[in-house]
Amino acid sequence: MKLFSSSVDFQGNAIDEIDRGMQRDIVQGLRLGEDGSSVGPFDFVTGSEVFSLILFNAAGSGRNRTRFHSCVRQLTFYKSANLTFKSTAMASRFQAATLVDSPSYPNSIAWSDENLIAVASGHLVTILNPALPFGPRGLISIPKSEPYPIGVVKREDLASGCLLPTTLSREPRPSVRSVSWSNLGMAPNSGCLLAVCTTKGRVKLYRPPFCDFCAEWIEVLDITERLYDYFASINFEDPDSPPSEISNEPVTDHYCVDDPTDSVLVKERKRRRTNTSGVRNFGSETYCDQISSGPGSSSESEGEGPSKSRCTKSEGGKSLHQMVPAIQIRGRPSKKIPEICSLPLITADQYASRSAMLSALVVAWSPLLKLSFEICGDPENNSSNCFSLLAVGSKTGKISLWRINAPQYYSIEQSVAPTTVELIGILKAHSSWVTTISWALLASESSSPQVLLATGSSDGSVRIWVGHSEEFMKSTEVNNAPFYPLKEIINMYAAPVSVLSLMSTPSLHKMVLAVGRTSGAFEVWMGDTSMKKFNKVGSYDAHDQVVTGLAWAFDGCSLYSCSQDNFVRSWSLYGSTLSEVPIPSSSPGMRSLSDIPDVFISCLGLVVSPSNLAVAMVRSFDVNQLDHMYEARLQKAAVEFFWIGGQQQKDILSNTSLEFDIEAFPGFTEKELVHWESNILWSLKQYEHCDKPLVIWDIVAALLAFKQSAPSFVDHVLVKWLSISFADGHVETSIGKVLQHVCKRFCKATSRQLHLLNIICRRVVLSELKADEINSDLLNLGVDDANFTQDKLLNLWMELLSSSERELRERLVDFSISAYKSLASSSSTSEPGYWYPLGITQMEQWVANNNHRVHKQVKAVATKIITYKRSRRRKVEEEKEQCSYCSASVPFDSPEFALCTGLESKGQKHKLSRCAVSMQVCPITTPLWQCKCCQRWISNLAPESLFTMRQHYSLDYNSSPPSSMKVASKPLCPLCGILLQRSQPEFLLSPLPV
Repeated sequence: MKLFSSSVDFQGNAIDEIDRGMQRDIVQGLRLGEDGSSVGPFDFVTGSEVFSLILFNAAGSGRNRTRFHSCVRQLTFYKSANLTFKSTAMASRFQAATLVDSPSYPNSIAWSDENLIAVASGHLVTILNPALPFGPRGLISIPKSEPYPIGVVKREDLASGCLLPTTLSREPRPSVRSVSWSNLGMAPNSGCLLAVCTTKGRVKLYRPPFCDFCAEWIEVLDITERLYDYFASINFEDPDSPPSEISNEPVTDHYCVDDPTDSVLVKERKRRRTNTSGVRNFGSETYCDQISSGPGSSSESEGEGPSKSRCTKSEGGKSLHQMVPAIQIRGRPSKKIPEICSLPLITADQYASRSAMLSALVVAWSPLLKLSFEICGDPENNSSNCFSLLAVGSKTGKISLWRINAPQYYSIEQSVAPTTVELIGILKAHSSWVTTISWALLASESSSPQVLLATGSSDGSVRIWVGHSEEFMKSTEVNNAPFYPLKEIINMYAAPVSVLSLMSTPSLHKMVLAVGRTSGAFEVWMGDTSMKKFNKVGSYDAHDQVVTGLAWAFDGCSLYSCSQDNFVRSWSLYGSTLSEVPIPSSSPGMRSLSDIPDVFISCLGLVVSPSNLAVAMVRSFDVNQLDHMYEARLQKAAVEFFWIGGQQQKDILSNTSLEFDIEAFPGFTEKELVHWESNILWSLKQYEHCDKPLVIWDIVAALLAFKQSAPSFVDHVLVKWLSISFADGHVETSIGKVLQHVCKRFCKATSRQLHLLNIICRRVVLSELKADEINSDLLNLGVDDANFTQDKLLNLWMELLSSSERELRERLVDFSISAYKSLASSSSTSEPGYWYPLGITQMEQWVANNNHRVHKQVKAVATKIITYKRSRRRKVEEEKEQCSYCSASVPFDSPEFALCTGLESKGQKHKLSRCAVSMQVCPITTPLWQCKCCQRWISNLAPESLFTMRQHYSLDYNSSPPSSMKVASKPLCPLCGILLQRSQPEFLLSPLPV
């Protein structure tokens, strides 16, 4: 049988290829059988490990020694030449960041809605900022953990086939198997939560350390802990194992050893290994399983103190077992210690079944769901009407579904009340391991949106489920999960499913699904959920090894796939045809990456950026080719970033045209620039929807990169965007005419359009200026110093930014004053989580100072509130502000900052920051929110209605009853619309949405 085909080209590069069928047989041969006797469902191996497996099989099958040594020589030649299975030209990355450990499982990378990237790298989760890939990072270190006390097994059952994976486990420290980000709004600071699944089957939730000032992320919730409590309460769904069947006799002849197989298979060993399988031998008749309670399980191993034992309780409330402390020793076993083990006596099959119930393999967050209070009722336990579902797939083929509510209000001072979590159902999805899960929110006009759930298994089956958001709140029976099957894809000859990518298209009830398998092939399906019709687009043998990543982009028009064979491919879906297209080789803004070695051996995941203009992938280094003294110790893998904005897309924006000389842009063809223009305009158009978080880092980065080499191209794109968004599609050739025309139409623009404009102005057009300089220039604009900039074009952009921010301030002032009058008449007070108008006196003064610029309606509302105050005999003097340092009075001169009058004895004046929402002086004793775009400070959050306004005066506030003014507050910048944060030191990780 031919194993290798070796050849050398003229440049001396050796090219060896393993037979493709042999690779698939090896990978599929690692699947876990139904009896659980072998490892699996698939072991993701590197190229060198595949060679090792071939050699192992050749030697073990009785072949002659000459054939074996021939294979060894070819393997040595392979390693020395750093061969790859194929050769192809890859696109040029524009930035990269190295990792200290290498991933081991598919989908090892995830991109959050607040512009953070999490990578499952070994026993760590590395969290980095794509805007600063070489900057500070976050970290989640996976501690050692003991298994849960699920029962006692007889000694003679240790060698049973179902227990071999447990008894032979030699993993010194658990690794990360799966990571998943939640949507914005789930963390206490309105950020994202990160779900982490380890190789020990543990699932935990983590939040950013916004108030802890550390790099390590904070554990919020242990999902596996709650799942154990549920199964223990129902006796692990095993009615044949009564609680009275307990082994509670004193054990007089037992040993506490590190490895249970030492006394079963081997009597004497010269070298002892640490056992992490959770199997401890306490005698000739029984075998006990132990665990530590909660997060303290890792404390004992790190020398932080003893951990508490976890015990199940009987009906009378007494403990059913007494934990026996493990004694870590070297050399001979310890002497006999009389102890009592009171765990239930179970069979080997029962132990394997219970262990599989608690062994998670994959986690995935659903999109954020929001229901009206009429459907979900009043919030309880500090939770809101927004929630998300967390799906946890296990080895039993079941998926536990957890409803986790978003906090009712957000804070940066300290972590608010614990996250509300509830087990709403356990879905029997497959008959074998659940290896991958994917969610999608189906486009619908209903108030209770539908959610799609796609699941894949190690038996090769794929199922699509649908659920209604309203039923998730009413679900009470765990055994009846609120999901219904839509489609089942079963192929008896199919390889295990390694990754899924599900996306709903803009069309109602339409979806696309990509299914990646361990054989290297993937399938694409299209479906109509309303008609329950699903069509297979095709099956594609795209890779030679396991498909480790699939990601849709541009509303399902593009698909990107990666594999363990170290290749990434791009596909275009047009109608019902999927065809491969090249990844653009031209890359704007190339950075020097000479310190990153180009000796990759596998790719273990990819993800598309929030604006769909870039893709990030994680690839492992071939450490044999690195310098073992320096590089190999610190560089095990790397996260690479590639531009895909030059990718051709069908029917995104067809009315694109270039009106400048193409020769002015070296390195780019005319067609690539047309595609860049079309994709940037499409991305900006997507952010006009208020439900999509404003994370436009990749748009800003691409425009800044083009600005350095082709500034006229950036001007062309911005002129076209302004014409489409603010001028009803009337395109002007002169940028000066467009800017003047746009300023007159701000009152008809939505708040989201104004926020986008402000970000583009600050981060792209005025990127050479600092935020404080821009804010200072905006205050001086239109006064005596009109020539604050020498460039007339920049002056026009500054006037555009000033007019846009003034329009947003007018909307906030108009809304606040109107709400103040309604709430004051009803004697309403502020409640946690709800917005209450503050700073009315400062807003009145701002209207008076800008009397010649604000709209007439704002002047009328301000006049009415002054009259209303006088009628209520409220003294303005009582509302005067005082300096936080010297208690001197603080006059109102600017909405940005204030200067106190100072004390007469000292004559010293203090400069104070004002809140961008209430215009009041910010306190100095409490933490403040900060905008990373305009660098303004916020002490009182803005109302949610400000960010959803379609145009000015779209609501009649005076006719609204007081109850309608009860609106939620959002931690978003009122002038930029991005997520607010607590200011962090420069050496700590902080997300940058822009």
